Amino acid sequence: MDSTDLSQYIEATNSIAKPWLLVQLRLKKLQESRATLSENEYVQQLEDIHQDLMNLGEWWHGIEDEVF
Repeated sequence: MDSTDLSQYIEATNSIAKPWLLVQLRLKKLQESRATLSENEYVQQLEDIHQDLMNLGEWWHGIEDEVF
């Protein structure tokens, strides 16, 4: 699945409010553009995505049935 397919899935399932899918989309886009990025740019963007993922924390506790 490429980033276009993933973004279409997110849109079709009305999942824009699911932050883990947005992180996955960012990772897919980064993977697709890796060949055009320097090593430093790639690492910086990967660190940024990782930090955003860590900032999500455990927000789903208590609402697992609603969001998964």
